Amino acid sequence: MTMRMTRRELVHRGAAGATILSLPGLLAACGGGGDGGGGGGELQDVLNFANWPLYIDVDEDTKKRPTLEQFTADTGIKVNYFEEINDNAEYFAKVQGPLSQGKGIDRDIFVFTDNSRFPGLLIGQGWVQKLDKERIPNIGNLIDAQASPPFDPDREYSLPWQSGMTGIAWNEELTGPVESIEQLLEDPKLKGKVSMLMEMADSVGLVMLANGDDPASVTDETFGRVTERVQAAVDSGQIVRFTGNDFAQPLTRGEFAASVAWSGDMIQLLADNPKLKWAVPKDGGMIWTDNMFIPTGGSVPTASTFMNFVYDPAVAAQIAAYVNYVPPVEGVKQELVKIDPDLANNTLIIPDEALLSELHQYDSEALNNDDHITKWQAVLGQ
Repeated sequence: MTMRMTRRELVHRGAAGATILSLPGLLAACGGGGDGGGGGGELQDVLNFANWPLYIDVDEDTKKRPTLEQFTADTGIKVNYFEEINDNAEYFAKVQGPLSQGKGIDRDIFVFTDNSRFPGLLIGQGWVQKLDKERIPNIGNLIDAQASPPFDPDREYSLPWQSGMTGIAWNEELTGPVESIEQLLEDPKLKGKVSMLMEMADSVGLVMLANGDDPASVTDETFGRVTERVQAAVDSGQIVRFTGNDFAQPLTRGEFAASVAWSGDMIQLLADNPKLKWAVPKDGGMIWTDNMFIPTGGSVPTASTFMNFVYDPAVAAQIAAYVNYVPPVEGVKQELVKIDPDLANNTLIIPDEALLSELHQYDSEALNNDDHITKWQAVLGQ
């Protein structure tokens, strides 16, 4: 498919994860200029949308984004789309200053992950605005499993963008299968060629499962066992780096032999690189959801209109066919069959019960444990 080729093309550009995060984009996120956006009760003629890299469909020939082009054709609203989020904590650090002062950040929608503490923090601090649900009749297409998250039980402030899974990826030119955290952290053949994700819930959750502990019920003791084990792997030189979205290029090049990695990115990398593999570890994997929010100063009517648009199953299927993450919209599988039957039957995009049974969520209360956060940052070297 053309769209899939485009995403791989983007991934293969040198250091894609880092390159796409342009400094001007990040500076704008901290309150810089730019047109459109802004609060108020009227639709604006521009929507400013901050998202993670490689998370919207792109046409290979025109280099345009079909979903966004269609939204503009339907509504007359232009979309300025910023691929400027590489890590939840990193992006939060960029925007918290102006938000804490009650200032806008020149964005109408930004995206944060539910296995970080930031969704709850944004809502608790009053830094995001309520959705205009009258403008989102398609909210009825939200799948039941996503209807009532702990940080926003009535979905007053957020809607899911996509979900994904965290597992282990490896490069078969450098290693055989790496299907356990024990092997990832302790196999001497992998020394100096392992990366883990910076996201606490992703990496800590996987190690907890390997330790025989439950990531949905985190204690100081179980958390301590993880930090000791990961720190030992850092000190021994086993782990060479912690990453955000930017694990793809080093893994493809062979700088990393194995990485803790997200499912959607790996589906696309696998399609073009048969030497790369991905699996849920034998002790289980993690599942998470990225959520759209309307920050202070963003246009609630404009953002809500866009959210309604992407909750049309046909539009959601078009996005899923490209990004290859798990869509939160009912009816997508039926629409995806029309685009690519293989994708519709890919359990990493439309998970079956067997796969879901292997996946776990991280303790939402533990995400706000300051002691855990400090200890994990110390492991990361921050």
